[in-house]
Amino acid sequence: MYKVDLPVDESALRAVERRRAAEAERKKRIFNSRARVIGVDLRALHKQREEKQERLEMDKQRDMAHDLLRLSLDESAMQQKKEEEEQRRELAQNLVQYRAIHQRAEDSRDADVNYIRQAAPDASISVSDSSLGPASMQVFLGEGMNENEKKRAQMEMNERNLRAQKEEREKQEREQKNRELLTGRELVEKDLRAVQLNALEEECKRAAHIALSHYNQAQAEERMEREQQERLRREGEELAEMRYMVTSDLLTERPEAAKRKTESSAEGPRVLTDRWKGMTPQEISEIHRKREEQRLEKERLREMERQRDVAWDYHLTEQSRQQEREKNRDKELQRERRIQHDKYNQQLAREQQAHQQYLDKQLYTNRPTVHYFTQFGTSSR
Repeated sequence: MYKVDLPVDESALRAVERRRAAEAERKKRIFNSRARVIGVDLRALHKQREEKQERLEMDKQRDMAHDLLRLSLDESAMQQKKEEEEQRRELAQNLVQYRAIHQRAEDSRDADVNYIRQAAPDASISVSDSSLGPASMQVFLGEGMNENEKKRAQMEMNERNLRAQKEEREKQEREQKNRELLTGRELVEKDLRAVQLNALEEECKRAAHIALSHYNQAQAEERMEREQQERLRREGEELAEMRYMVTSDLLTERPEAAKRKTESSAEGPRVLTDRWKGMTPQEISEIHRKREEQRLEKERLREMERQRDVAWDYHLTEQSRQQEREKNRDKELQRERRIQHDKYNQQLAREQQAHQQYLDKQLYTNRPTVHYFTQFGTSSR
C-alpha cells in the first residue's frame, strides 16, 4: 500500500468554524444581561420607535411645507391683486390724461358749431350782403336751419356713444372681476374645505343642542301639562266638595227636618219655614253624646299612642345598650386575639432565630469557594 496525501475537506472545516462562530455569538447574546430580554424583541421595538419618529417628523415637515406654500400663495395672490389694482389705476390716469390732451372739446369736428358759432352773434358785419359777391358770402343758404335739432341729435349720439363706452367698460370690469374670482377661488377652496368641515361640526353640535333643547322643552311642556291637569283636577275636586257642602244637609233645610209635612200638596213634601224650630233636645243631646264618645275615643287613642311610643323608646334604649355591650365584648375579644397573635409571632421569631443559628453554625459550615461558582454558565446549551 502506498501512502497518498488526500486533500483536506475544507467544507467540514468551514462548517466547524461556522458552528463555533454561532456558538460564540449565542454565548455573547445569552450571557449579556443588558441585551437579553426574555419574550421581547428589543431591536424590533427600537426599530419601530425610530420608524414612528421618522414618520412623525416627515408628517411635521410636510405640514410645515404645506403651511409655507399656502402662505406664499396667499402673498403672491395679494401681490398680484395689488399690482392689478395699480395697473388699473395707471391705465385710468393715462386715459384721463389722453382725453385731456388729445380729445379736447375744442378740437372735435363740431367745435365750430359749439364754440365758433356761439360767438357769432357777438360779431358784427360792417359790409352789407348786397355789396358782396358770391365768393364773399359769410352766411350760406340753409346754414343755421334746424340747428337745435342737429344739436339734440348730436347730444343723443354722444349719449349713445357714452352709454356704449360705459357698457363696454362695465363688461370689461365684469370680465376682470370674473377672472379675479376664478383665480381666487382656487385659493379659497382649500381654506373653504376646512371651514366647511368646521361648519359641519358646528352644525352637528348645533343640531344636537337644538334636539336636546327640543327634548327639554317637550319635557317641560309635558310637565306643565301634567301640572295643569293636576291643578284642574284639584279645582274640580274643590268645586265638587264646595257644591256638596252647599247642597248637603248641613246648610240646607231638608223636608225631613220639619216637624210636620204637607200631605195634601201636589208638589210633595216641602220645608215648612214658618214652623221650623230647629233641632230637638234629643238631637242636641245625641250630638253632645257623640262628641263625648269621640273625645273619649281620641283620648284612648292618644294614650295608646303614648304607651306605644314609651315602649318603642324603651326597646330602642335596650337595643342600643345591647349593641354597646356587644361592641365592648368584640373589642375585648379583639384585644385578646391580638395578644395571642403577638405571642405566637414571638414564638415563631424565636424558632426562626434558632433555626437560622442552626443553619449558620452547624449545617452550613463548609463555605463554597470561587472555583465552585466558575463551573456554571460556561456553555450556552
